[in-house]
Amino acid sequence: MTTPSEVHIAGVPWPAYKLVALAVGAVVFLVVGGMTASAAPAVLGGTAAAVVVWLAQVLIRSSDA
Repeated sequence: MTTPSEVHIAGVPWPAYKLVALAVGAVVFLVVGGMTASAAPAVLGGTAAAVVVWLAQVLIRSSDA
């Protein structure tokens, strides 16, 4: 059973907050990579942004319950 906050990808329901975190991480990766022309800061920045968004949304969801 899916809820309105889930998106089906290849038949598997994903919570929307996970997709938002991945999108934010990808945007940060592209921006930092374009500005620095170096892979290391881009990967670390994108990962850090995705983790922060992911955990923030999990904490917000758990406080609502």
